[in-house]
Amino acid sequence: MIFFVPLSFLFLFFLFLILLFLFFVVLPIHAVRIALEKIGLSPFVAFFVMFASLVGSFINIPVAVKTHSGFVSALSYYGTLFPDVSPDTQVIAINVGGAIIPLILCLYLLPKVKFLPLFFSTIISSIACYHLSSVVPGMGVQIPALIPPIVSAFLAFLFSPQNKIPVAYISGVLGVLIGADLMNMGNLGNFHGMMSIGGAGVYDGIFLVGIISVLLA
Repeated sequence: MIFFVPLSFLFLFFLFLILLFLFFVVLPIHAVRIALEKIGLSPFVAFFVMFASLVGSFINIPVAVKTHSGFVSALSYYGTLFPDVSPDTQVIAINVGGAIIPLILCLYLLPKVKFLPLFFSTIISSIACYHLSSVVPGMGVQIPALIPPIVSAFLAFLFSPQNKIPVAYISGVLGVLIGADLMNMGNLGNFHGMMSIGGAGVYDGIFLVGIISVLLA
């Protein structure tokens, strides 16, 4: 017995696939490009930063290892920059795409902002991110991805209405890194594995906080 699929069904199916591609791939990439250009990057540099951030999200550089006597340098402990991390040790690492690249962008934007608006926005954003985040064994720090950018954009409107974009970006990125990652260091306990600053469950938050906060501002 042979079954024939109606052409109208095939057309609707392919149309559905195209719409999914546009919604989940084309629109996010376009939004990222617009956001990066709004903070003063050229189209070429914006594309490079976006590509480097996505690729860098898979790269974690170990910086410290917890031993019986406390934390020691990962380089001195392993003797190499990218070791095979043992699952029974606690390693602190920094994510290239979720921490290093956003911090470089923050340094680029820093001369464009005033200290006090940025200071208050970052402090409040960090506190909010700390209370929104949680340490999940086996996964690391988790944080809702959409709330931090809304908070940082609101704070930028509140404290720096004439210069919202750089304040929204810097306070959003630093808020997640400080509040979700650094302030949770003391809550790791005997959690084994790699604790990646800017990686794991907070990468989406950092990536989105930079993009959405700029678009909202």
